[in-house]
Amino acid sequence: MREAWSTVYKIGMRLLEAQDAFFLARRSRKDSPHTTAAYRRDLAGITSLLVGELQRAAGEIALGEVTSGSLRAAFGAFADSHAKSSVLRAWSTWNQFLTFCVAEALVAGNPMAAVARPRTPALTPKPLRGEQTPEELLTATAAGASRARDPWPERDVLVLALGLITGLRSAEMRELTLGSLVGRPGERRLHVRGKGSRERSIPIEAPMEKIVENYLVSCRTRFPRRARGTSAPLLLDRRGDAIGRGALEYLVQSCYRSSGVHDRVPAGASLHALRHTFATRLAEDGANASEIMALLGHASLATSQNYIEATGREQRSAAAVNRTYQALARLTEQD
Repeated sequence: MREAWSTVYKIGMRLLEAQDAFFLARRSRKDSPHTTAAYRRDLAGITSLLVGELQRAAGEIALGEVTSGSLRAAFGAFADSHAKSSVLRAWSTWNQFLTFCVAEALVAGNPMAAVARPRTPALTPKPLRGEQTPEELLTATAAGASRARDPWPERDVLVLALGLITGLRSAEMRELTLGSLVGRPGERRLHVRGKGSRERSIPIEAPMEKIVENYLVSCRTRFPRRARGTSAPLLLDRRGDAIGRGALEYLVQSCYRSSGVHDRVPAGASLHALRHTFATRLAEDGANASEIMALLGHASLATSQNYIEATGREQRSAAAVNRTYQALARLTEQD
């Protein structure tokens, strides 16, 4: 019976055709371009490994050949060169894709249940270490600590501030346009489109307005002949083009090194450490989960709650009642 089922689907829809149908069906969901690009990368990455496993060109692979065995081999190879988070994301993408195929009666069942995946790691915030680290980072960068051949401190400070003051993700920073800054002076807000095309409006204060203005003045100095309308990208590279993902990551890492705080950046955090620092300080200063959720654009209240659980004043209060502190207090009183 299984051989007969396999024969039916080997002559049925091709894998790449099914993937095209998957994205066509998702168009009405209005996924953000970054979400769609991530899905495409995950599908393409595993498909390329299926090519080697099945010894067939990608365009020749039938959907029925994508079995639990071939997927286990492909994901095993994928895991050898990717982090747990990447494997989890790819597993989720393929699970959604094959669930769609089942719903459309393109396959009889979803084989992803038989493909092992890493355990979901605990969502632990990774802020910059050190109470004054954010201030040191901003101060050193503004003072021109960068050793780049063509330093641009106005832009570098703006990027750091967007992470530390507004908590923007990398993709959100790159999507900002000149028209994203709205409102009257003194009442400015940043209009941001985040994950899942969810939009939010983040208030900014006068110091942040000044940072933005200093950067825009530097842009006009660097590129005097380039007209820029409200749809033009806010963050530029040194050629005057929209800054790319890799260039933005490199910029932040360079600021860490030149400011001497690189040893206070949690492993694997990089630019995202700025966002985590923003959220952690919100929690430490008493913001509730709903406020953190609104400012950071989280889809789930549970994600925002993580910051409160990790850094909230309740934990500090609980630790403070440790009876050993009483002994320490007596010792210090004797000094």
